[in-house]
Amino acid sequence: MIKIKTLMKLIPFLIMGMVVLNSCEGDLDDLGSQLVDGNAADGYDKAYSLLAYNISNKDTIQADASKLDSVQLGAFAEPIFGKQKVSYVTQLRLSTYDPDFGTNPVIDSVVLTLKPRYETASDSIKTTTNEDYIYPDGAVAAKKVVTTYPVSKYGKTKINGKTLFTIKVHEVTDFLGGTADKLSSNKVVALNPTVLGSKVFEGTVNSVVITKDSDAAELLNRAVSFRMKLDSAFFQSKIFAKKGDQVLKDAASFIRYFKGISISVLEEDGYLFSMAPNDAGVTIYYKNDVTATDGTVTRTKAEFALNLGSGNVHLSQIMYDRSGTPYAAAVSDTAPPNDVTGDALIYTQGMGGASFGIKIPESTIAQLRAMYKNDKIGIVSAKIRLYNDETGWNNSYKKPSSLLVRERGVAKDSMRFLPDMTVLASAGYSLIKTNNLSTKDAYYEIGITKSLKDIVEGDSEIRAFRMDIGRYLQDPSTGTLLGQNYNTRAYTPYRIVLKGTDYNNTGQAIPIESKAAQLRLIFTQK
Repeated sequence: MIKIKTLMKLIPFLIMGMVVLNSCEGDLDDLGSQLVDGNAADGYDKAYSLLAYNISNKDTIQADASKLDSVQLGAFAEPIFGKQKVSYVTQLRLSTYDPDFGTNPVIDSVVLTLKPRYETASDSIKTTTNEDYIYPDGAVAAKKVVTTYPVSKYGKTKINGKTLFTIKVHEVTDFLGGTADKLSSNKVVALNPTVLGSKVFEGTVNSVVITKDSDAAELLNRAVSFRMKLDSAFFQSKIFAKKGDQVLKDAASFIRYFKGISISVLEEDGYLFSMAPNDAGVTIYYKNDVTATDGTVTRTKAEFALNLGSGNVHLSQIMYDRSGTPYAAAVSDTAPPNDVTGDALIYTQGMGGASFGIKIPESTIAQLRAMYKNDKIGIVSAKIRLYNDETGWNNSYKKPSSLLVRERGVAKDSMRFLPDMTVLASAGYSLIKTNNLSTKDAYYEIGITKSLKDIVEGDSEIRAFRMDIGRYLQDPSTGTLLGQNYNTRAYTPYRIVLKGTDYNNTGQAIPIESKAAQLRLIFTQK
């Protein structure tokens, strides 16, 4: 325990230096300083051990359209958490129903467009210019500029020295239901074994701009994307040959006839990359006969779009293989969470992987309540501190920068935000403070001052906290958090191993330099 002489006399200056203190050990938060009388008090910085334990989610999570602001695609395997493979399943709808494709329509090509998220740092962008390009439609002399961006990846940046994946598309043969239906990430969806399209993905996306040499007028301006051709003959028979049929006359009929597509990768290891599901689309390029007033028949180009965006059922299909991993040994799918003695290491992962719990031992609560009653302590700051396990998770994979935190009472999990998040909303409160994320010595701090004051000074039944990897979503116009259930947990790819319970000092004060899961307190005593 560290004694900080007459700490409260310095509170006004400490508050002014909050930004500096936020990066230091033993920092204060506004809540505690506002609620403690600062007259001639001595301050203390103390650490108590906490119970930390793994919580299995049985490798499943709700992963339908209501949860997918983004979606991952790919495969990634490493020795601690095992293999993760993610596919994307979606319905598609006609852009117009009971369509008229004209006379004698024949498809030239069908193109699937995906828009993965990509890096924009100037040193990662490659631009290729062809000054002697001939635009094929009319053989127009032009300039073609292709700008290439690497996609944002999580996992191994290269596979056997390359960044290649083989992306495959299959027809879905199971009806996916309606957008109000809840779908789990481990849902098995039947597929037509015939591949509708396959293309090597080199880990990059590009934009294309083509301008005429004569007057610099744009002939083509294609936004940053990945494009791949699908089987033209399939869409000719599946859609164009059904002109006038009931299956094309309304959305309800169409999604039961053409039930959807699955987008996946062939490989079993590499990386995960993300994309916005509503940005995907399929365009059918075709020609039909157009008859002029003089009877002349001309073959004319046309396009028809299939909508893969909002309004369709989306599913992030996530499959795991944990065989022989430390994760499998530590996280039980059958036994209840060990919140009695805790776990020495915490294995937590997004996208249906394990959550974890942090419990304040009853002996610690009893001790703090006695100190509050008898010694007149005032809690100024309370934080949960969690350290990366420098042995079990010493690698270059990006660590999570945010966590979701939910209070756990005697009855069930609370759906409210931590009270600190609302009480201190106007004081620059940050739920999670991270330190050294790029190193093996990373650690996290979760501010729980209000929660702990309610326990020690009141009669709150809160004893524990449930935590997940993810970030809360905000209203894009106001910045207001949307709620506990509006978060990125369903598609955040991160995972980490954290130090857990100190079995030798459960519920006891521990040295400040300890790296076990701990409660860090700053309190005053008159």
